[in-house]
Amino acid sequence: MMLQRRPLLESPLKLIAIGCLLLLAAAAALAFVERNMLVAELEQESNVLHRLVSQRADQHDAHMTALSAVATAGEGERRDLFLDVAATISRFYPRIDEVQLVPLDPQGTVVGTETLDPALAEIVRAAAKASDGSIAILPHPGKPHHYIMVKRSPNSDAARYGLMLGIDAEKLLDEAGSFWTRPGVDLTLSLPDGRPLFSRGETGETLRFSRVLGSASQPLLLETGMQIGLADLFPPLVTGLALLATALAYLAVLSALRQRARTRQAVEQARLSALDSRLAHASRVNALGEMASGLAHELTQPLTAILAQVQAGRRLLGRGDVEALAPVLDDTVTQARRASAILERFRNWSRPQDGLKKSAFDMRDAVRNVEALLGPQAAANGMKLALDLPARAVPLIADPVEMEQVVFNLVRNAIDATAGQGSAARVTIALREQADQVVLEIADNGPGVARELRPRLFTPFTTTRADGTGLGLALSQRLVERAGGEISLVDTETGATFRVVLPRKQPLAEAAQ
Repeated sequence: MMLQRRPLLESPLKLIAIGCLLLLAAAAALAFVERNMLVAELEQESNVLHRLVSQRADQHDAHMTALSAVATAGEGERRDLFLDVAATISRFYPRIDEVQLVPLDPQGTVVGTETLDPALAEIVRAAAKASDGSIAILPHPGKPHHYIMVKRSPNSDAARYGLMLGIDAEKLLDEAGSFWTRPGVDLTLSLPDGRPLFSRGETGETLRFSRVLGSASQPLLLETGMQIGLADLFPPLVTGLALLATALAYLAVLSALRQRARTRQAVEQARLSALDSRLAHASRVNALGEMASGLAHELTQPLTAILAQVQAGRRLLGRGDVEALAPVLDDTVTQARRASAILERFRNWSRPQDGLKKSAFDMRDAVRNVEALLGPQAAANGMKLALDLPARAVPLIADPVEMEQVVFNLVRNAIDATAGQGSAARVTIALREQADQVVLEIADNGPGVARELRPRLFTPFTTTRADGTGLGLALSQRLVERAGGEISLVDTETGATFRVVLPRKQPLAEAAQ
């Protein structure tokens, strides 16, 4: 009797066919992985570039505010002071290569870093006169790759000047990294109406990224893309190594199935461990990068304002104008305190959760304490805080100070949102018990929260106020979650309503029943 051979060993053609299929599969997997890596790299680099350009664009607002303050303080007579500040800004920010102060009166004298074309001066005047307080963005008629920002100064109906900054879009995108100089990588920056300011490469069907800058005054469109060819999908060295490894692995299977199984298991475990380590490291680096980027963005404006005020103060001191120096120093102190407040709130937000001082307390006391603290501010704005509290105690187990801070942050935001409405403003604080939960709702009849802002409302450094730090809601969410609760924005037709849900602590009398 003859022993039957194993099926695979009986047919060399089957062995060759299986080997070819394995090589094809390896090539397809390599192409898939390489393509995903290229797309992921493009998205990552695009996100980094988007954040960088958005931060730089936001700096322009601070520069215009500082220049407007200098022009207004000088009453049009201190041209050298205005030019000194403008030169300082251009030296530290080379992308701002032109600063012009154009009188709305055509007979007035234009003050700027270079001679201004009369036609451009008329464009600036027209934009300033038509302004409703926002900054106008226009293409520079005389310089390629440039756009201009126009703001009336002072920013009121009594404006006397049109303040213009000339921005080099190409320099706005410089120092973006070596990735954007690779062949086949496309980069375009366009005005809000679609007119391109700067373009590198030919963005086509491979476009993978398109996003408006995160700047309220300069919503420029950033578009990036990448041309992916066969050489990108199949790098010669990597492809050769991958196919060779596949062939050796296939031969190893034929020679020793058991050893192959053990080796395969060990290699897979090592790969998963390495992947897990890389993902964990990438997560920490990304989180740190977001925090550092946001903190740098928030600190840029007060620091830039301090620089401009100090420059102006030095000039005033040299002239012996002590009376004009006082408000400049006051503004400098205010901006320094604002930077300090940003750092303090960031420290509170990132504080570890160890050592919490939890205790049983009446949630109504926290609401009443906040009313006592913010009542004068509400009264100063012509409004009154309306309380809707239960008649009996609302016990909780949490840190009383932290819960009071949550209520304080939400009520203060509501007061700020309704500022300017006078007696029509309404802020309501409602507290109620629901089953085993305590529900706190703080509602206002202000303009509400924009829908595009809602997905990142509790993300650090997200704010709609020019002087806001963007850490109030993030800190409130962290404190609520420490207490085992949740905080959310309720979808309402008018105004904004924030709801805080906390686990309820039963009173001793109820627990005994």
